[in-house]
Parts: sequence; C-alpha cells; structure tokens
Amino acid sequence: MNQSPLQRFFNLLKLDKKDISQIFFYAIFAGLVSLSLPLGIQAIINLIQSGRVSTSWIVLVIVVVLGVALVGILSLMQLRITENLQQKIFVRSSFEFSYRLPKIKFEELYNQYPPEVANRFFDTLTIQKGTSKLLVDFSTALLQIIFGILLLSLYHPFFIFFGIFLLILLYSIFKFSYNSGLNTSLKESKYKYKVVSWLQEIARNNSSFRRADNFEFALSKNNELVNGYLENREKHFGVIKRQFIQLIIFKVIITVSLLLIGGFLVLNQQMNIGQFVAAEIIILLVINSVEKIIVGLETLYDVLTSVEKIGQITDLKIEDFNGSEPNYCFTQLAIETENIKFKFPDSNDNIIQNINLKIDQSEKIVLEGKNGSGKTTLIRLLSGLIEPTSGSFFINDDTYRKIDLNQYRSHIGTIITGETPFEGTILENITFNNAHIKHEDIKWAIESVKLGSYIKSLPDGLETKIITDGIQMSSSNAQKILLARSIINKPKILFLEDPLDKMDENTANEIIDFIMDEKNKWTVIVSSKNEYWKQKSTRIITLNDGTIISDSKN
Repeated sequence: MNQSPLQRFFNLLKLDKKDISQIFFYAIFAGLVSLSLPLGIQAIINLIQSGRVSTSWIVLVIVVVLGVALVGILSLMQLRITENLQQKIFVRSSFEFSYRLPKIKFEELYNQYPPEVANRFFDTLTIQKGTSKLLVDFSTALLQIIFGILLLSLYHPFFIFFGIFLLILLYSIFKFSYNSGLNTSLKESKYKYKVVSWLQEIARNNSSFRRADNFEFALSKNNELVNGYLENREKHFGVIKRQFIQLIIFKVIITVSLLLIGGFLVLNQQMNIGQFVAAEIIILLVINSVEKIIVGLETLYDVLTSVEKIGQITDLKIEDFNGSEPNYCFTQLAIETENIKFKFPDSNDNIIQNINLKIDQSEKIVLEGKNGSGKTTLIRLLSGLIEPTSGSFFINDDTYRKIDLNQYRSHIGTIITGETPFEGTILENITFNNAHIKHEDIKWAIESVKLGSYIKSLPDGLETKIITDGIQMSSSNAQKILLARSIINKPKILFLEDPLDKMDENTANEIIDFIMDEKNKWTVIVSSKNEYWKQKSTRIITLNDGTIISDSKN
C-alpha cells in the first residue's frame, strides 16, 4: 500500500528515535530555561524600581547570564546530534540505492532511464538539511509556544484566550495550505528532474548538439521544461506568500492588542511594570516561535517532497532470491524451457511466444533472425535478466523460480547491448576487485581477448583509470574489457549480444576462435551479425516474430 509523504517521513524518523528523543529533551530544557529568563528580568526590574542595589540583584543578573549561556550550550548539543542524524541519513540512503539499483525488476524500470532514477539520490541532501532544521526549530518553537502560553496564563486569565487563539491560527494555516503547498512542491520537483534529465541527454550527445540547428533545439526544449518548472515554482511560491501574509497580519494584530491590553492592565494595577515587561518578552518569544513554524513550512514541503521522490524508488519491486542452498555449485548447466512467453508491461502482444528449448552443457549456439525477431529478449530471458510472462524455465531439471538466481548468475557471463565500462581502473572493470580471482586468470582473460598489447602500452597498466563509458579509449578496447570481464570467472554459460561488432575482422575472428573452441567447455549463446560465429557454432537457432522457425545442428 502506498504511503503518504508524511507517513514516509515519520517512518524515516522512527529509525532514529533515540537521537530524536534527545533533541526534544534538550529542546524542552532549553525552552524552560529561556522562559525562566523573563521571570529573572521581572525580579531585577522590581528590585531596581524599589531603588535597592543588593546582593540579590547581582545574583539575579548572574543567573540570567548563566541561563543565556546554558541555552547556547544546549543548542550546541542539539547541533551535534543533528549532525550525527544527517550523516546516518546519507549513509542509509547511499546503501539503499546501491543495494536496490542492481536488483530492481526489469518491468519496474521499463520506460525509465536508470541514471535519471539514480539522480533521485540528490534529494537525500534536502532531507538531511531539512530534517535537521525541522527537528531543532520546530521542536524549540512548539515548546516555547506551549510553555509561553502556560506562563502567561499565570499573569492574567486573558492570556489563556490568547493561547487558544494562537493554536487555532497555527492549525488553520497548516490545514488550509498543507495540501496545496505539498502538491505544488511535487510538481515543481517533477519539472526539476525533467530539466536535469534533458541536460544529461545534451551532455551524453554533446557532439550531435554542436550543430547550430540541433543546438537551437536543445535550447528550445530546455526553455520549454524550464517554463514548466517556473510555472509550478511560482504556484508554490504563491502558497508560501499567502502563509507569510497571514503571519504579518497575525503579528500586527497580536502586537497591537497585547500592548494595549497590557498597558490597560498595568494602569488598572492588575499587573506591575515588571510583570508587564516579562509578559511582553514572553509574547515576543511566542510570536517569533510562530514565525519560525510558518516560515519553516517551506522546509517541510521540501523535505516531504524529497522523501516522496526517494520513496518512489524504494517502492520499486526488487528481485526476490529464494535459494535454499546458497553454497551449491553447479558442475554443469543444462537449460530447458517449455512454452515460454514474454510481453512488455505496456503491450498486449507477446514479443516471445511458445519457446521450447533444451540446451546442454558446452553447446555453441548462434541465434539469428531479422531485427525485432526476439533474439535480444530471448537472451535476456535465458540469462535471468528478465522473467517470462508465462511458461516454465528449468535449470538442471529444477524450476527457475526455485533456483537461487544469485548462484545461477555466478556461473554465467554476459555482454548485453548498451553495456559499457564503469568509472574505475581496468583491473576493477575486469575483476570487480574479487580477491578470489588469481593473477594467472587475469592474465589468461586479457590475452584471450587480445587486450594484452593495449594494456602494456599504458603507463599505469591495469591500474589505468577509465572514465565512465570508457570514452577515452577505442570502442574495440572497451568491448575487449567487457569480454575479459565475462570470462574471468570461467563461467558455465556465456550470453553474448553483438560482443565484437566494434572490432576489425581479423581480431574478431581470432576471439571467436577462442570463445567457440571445443576446449572451452562453456556453453555459448550468441546473437551477432558476424557470419563467422555460424561457422564455428554447433547449433543455429532462427527466430521470426518471437517464435523459433528453425533449430538445426551445424
């Protein structure tokens, strides 16, 4: 069940109940000390009025000064706790994203751009700062209002009505502006991410946008998105402005009323001058606290919006691993499918239908067919990247859904269209810093995919840093790194989508000879336009419109 942004925020706070309790404890203590200061000032004024300078007067001055210092110390302690809280929020969020992004189900990310989804992490920064401000300012302000009203009621019953009026006002402002403020904030945030996403597209295709007419399109679309952002930002500001106008009116009315009524009470000797000054100080503290809360509503909207944006990511379903034997190691992998069908979430038609296959260990299979025939989808089904819509998938005579998907993937190597090197060293890109991979295996993988001469030419060798997508190297070398990555663990099955299309013919053929060599006992399932794969294959499967129309031994 979907949660409201406010519920998400409260659930977030529950994770740090101890820290938040301490913040409230210090706020209560600081509030009591702050509101005791007017009483000290009242006593000092009474002593001064009496014309006596005594030890009591000096003691009271010292107590008031110490009270001010103590409030400062308590605020510093709150600052330390909120800093810890901000760090916890950042760490949790980063690991939440790191854990979830590789495991989000295919259908959940369908029609979404994964890097744009990852950009939602930046909302963590808003939650960090906003939550800290809300916990400190809101808690202090609310407690000062409550304690202030209680203290004022001791001076005169009139102030009880003032307190009731104040609470009704705060409730009214929150009730009538909360929904509109949150909705406009969410819409503003939506366009903010659209702008960022478009800027990413411009950066990703910067060479295309260098042309004058293409450049104009980039600016035109950016202008359209920015206009949408500004329109919703202005609507959100309208809510904030309305709240601030209500605050100004409230302050004027309260200030005039309390000055007149306070003066009237003093003139009628229902209050003395000391009480009047103390009451005015308390009233100013209360008014400032009300202002903090109303002005802080903008921070509340920002935090709730950020919590909702991140919540939309954490709500995405992730893969469920149900392996009962996590340490089981396959000696061989045989794949069998029965009437597998697959369709995309927004489609009524099957992309893959009635696929019946049996693939034994060490077979070298080429998938062929025209574009759109279903080759890519079939490879991703067999490699466990996506799940069939219907039908059965067996691995070694066990149903796919009961197999530990992590274990299955540990025995396969894949190269998927669109996959590129990540930011890191060449060694990290090949081994993922797996300590169990031996140096001999690294050397074997590098030499097997004809990457050795390139690495030897680099000053830093395997420690050479790669920029995202490997843009500083040739596309053929980037593909060789992916190939080395796919074979480094000596998998049982290789799933390859156009793995050599960026390489020259001679190099590609040498690598094909290696991959398809019968000495390598792995199964190969490859989709490629390179005809040389067929010559080295043991089996050719032809697809058309999502069905197998030919399955022949070679």
